[in-house]
Amino acid sequence: MIYNHLKNRTFLLLLASFFSLTTLVAQPTIENGKTLFKANCATCHAKDMKTAATGPALGGAEERWADFPQSDLYSWIRNSAALIATGHPRATALYAEWNASNMTAFKTLTDDDIASLLMYVDGVYEGTYPPQVAVVGGGGDVKEASSFGWLYWGLLAVLGLLALLLFRVTSSLGQIASEKTGGKFVPKSLLESLSSSGVIGFAIFALVVFLGYTTVNNAVGLGRQQGYAPEQPIKFSHETHAGVNQIDCKYCHDGARRSKHAVIPAANTCMNCHRAITKGSEYGTGEITKIFASVGFDPSKNAYIEEGKTDDELKAIYTKWIADQYLAEAGLEELDSKGEKLVANQWSEIVSSLTNEQKTEIQGPIEWIRVHNLPDHVYFNHAQHVTVGKLECQECHGKVEEMKLLEQSAPLSMGWCINCHRKTEVQFSDNEYYESYVKYHDDIESGEKKKVTVQDIGGLECQKCHY
Repeated sequence: MIYNHLKNRTFLLLLASFFSLTTLVAQPTIENGKTLFKANCATCHAKDMKTAATGPALGGAEERWADFPQSDLYSWIRNSAALIATGHPRATALYAEWNASNMTAFKTLTDDDIASLLMYVDGVYEGTYPPQVAVVGGGGDVKEASSFGWLYWGLLAVLGLLALLLFRVTSSLGQIASEKTGGKFVPKSLLESLSSSGVIGFAIFALVVFLGYTTVNNAVGLGRQQGYAPEQPIKFSHETHAGVNQIDCKYCHDGARRSKHAVIPAANTCMNCHRAITKGSEYGTGEITKIFASVGFDPSKNAYIEEGKTDDELKAIYTKWIADQYLAEAGLEELDSKGEKLVANQWSEIVSSLTNEQKTEIQGPIEWIRVHNLPDHVYFNHAQHVTVGKLECQECHGKVEEMKLLEQSAPLSMGWCINCHRKTEVQFSDNEYYESYVKYHDDIESGEKKKVTVQDIGGLECQKCHY
């Protein structure tokens, strides 16, 4: 009896272990890996998995660790410093290759999380993810109609020719009629014909129509600023950050995934990288020092400055930093005339960029100039489009990764938004937000419906954007 009890208990334990193992294997997903990558890895590693950035390219990582147990790779991802401390050959080699720079520890990552991450890395690296499907429409592909000015001028020219032809025909018919009746035909000049009451009445009508069209057209375009690209207080290049270094947009604009506003990143977000990266690839110390000055950071001492410093004390700190960098790069012991001019110009730029009539102190928030601005009567929620709709930022903002100076790429007009809602397909798969649309899921599974657009789920209802 005891034997049977133990046997049954052993069987149940084995059965439970089997189901636990089955659940464990089934849990890792590539979508979860994508989420984890964006939240933890995208800051330092390139999104294409092939390019070295702040950290190495991740593509092919499992192959490079193939000579070691999988648990070693998992330990490296979870806590690289701890694995290095054991003297692991692969870990110590990587540590030395990347200038003795430790990777951030992610101790809370489970084995399933790491498996999901590796699935996503391999999928992107091999080109199998995301799946290559035909996307119907899309905000980035929707263009407003080009100007029809040439058409109007063409029509005006045609009407002018018809008027001239009509004048000639009328004159000829008048002459023929006069000859038949025996009357004397007195031809009118073109000027007399054009100054007749009928022609003047038509001209007034046409002028009213033209002025009405112009007024309405200008009113519709009021406030639109497609192509607007203002100079910013700091020459921030999206091409360098989002393009060359492939920093994920939502790392800096964190609000885009969780709130109505994308938010302008605070300077402490910049400092996450620029505490280590103190010289820019294009402007050297010129622009990054503005960030240091705004937050009160002394790069020479790698420490924040105490409050209460005067402008002269701040000037001494930052001009010394600029001068030291110039001397080190030029291999000099004292500033030459070129160096003195550089230091003076950069300090002048810092003062003019970070201060104005309202903001008299150098330290404090950077006053960025807003580029994209919708009217007050329009409601737009970034999280609804980015997190729920799974749209890429480029759909609305254009190829920001190619912009040195950010500009408004799309018109952001009502017609532009409506066209996007009419054509953009809702991504139902693996999207919990849309699980309540049972009928549409059933229609797609049965083949009755091939796609569901934003229009189908109420995307053209007025109160969605104008409540």
